[in-house]
Amino acid sequence: MNDDPKSPASAPEPPADKGGGKGGKADRHMGLWPKLRAYFFAGILITAPISITFYLAWLFISFVDARVTPLIPAAYNPTTYLPFGLPGLGLVIVIVALTLIGALTAGFFGRLVMRFYEGLLAQMPVVRSVYSAVKQIIETVLAQQSAAFREAVLVEYPRRGLWAIAFITGRTEGEVQNLTAEETINIFLPTTPNPTSGFLLFVPKKDLIPLSMSVEEAIKMVISGGIVTPPDRRPEHEQARPQVAAATYEDMVVR
Repeated sequence: MNDDPKSPASAPEPPADKGGGKGGKADRHMGLWPKLRAYFFAGILITAPISITFYLAWLFISFVDARVTPLIPAAYNPTTYLPFGLPGLGLVIVIVALTLIGALTAGFFGRLVMRFYEGLLAQMPVVRSVYSAVKQIIETVLAQQSAAFREAVLVEYPRRGLWAIAFITGRTEGEVQNLTAEETINIFLPTTPNPTSGFLLFVPKKDLIPLSMSVEEAIKMVISGGIVTPPDRRPEHEQARPQVAAATYEDMVVR
């Protein structure tokens, strides 16, 4: 055994390479690209909803401006005296016009005029059906006291064991309710991804499961096909206890 301190065998070993060389550079590059990719997708998630929202708003404003602004007389049109256009001018005019019409028809004279025009339309065979249907739908949707489209429910559809999101549109009345022994509710069952189309169903009230999610959250879930799922805001003890279950009839004897 060599005890000479000057011997090469007892010389201190060089420090290990902690990231130097080609191996360390490869590790750093492998860690950089996933970060850049994550930042890129994060940027898309942030900018895409804002960009699409502004783009759709711009299309709507441009659509209204293109049809309302040309109706303004040249003497009263600000674009006649300005070297540039005024985006949103037509939309502002529409809002002001609708507000003035609502204010005028709220008075006694306005109600008399509306009765006259409604009586005139009631004498037209085809127009009166369209007018009455459109008026009833708009009044139902915009009425502050109405519960239409104010609550999302869960309904077992199209067969037992399958569930679908629907929206309450009102209480069943008239002939449909008189023919059914149980109290029924009118619900609208939308389709995915276009919630403007769907089915009108008359469902017994006891078969509807109220949902804690808002109507807006339910519509987002329907449009996204279930990709966007709102959180369950119920208490934890309610979340842990199922409220409904699909009954099975495998052992039932049908006669």
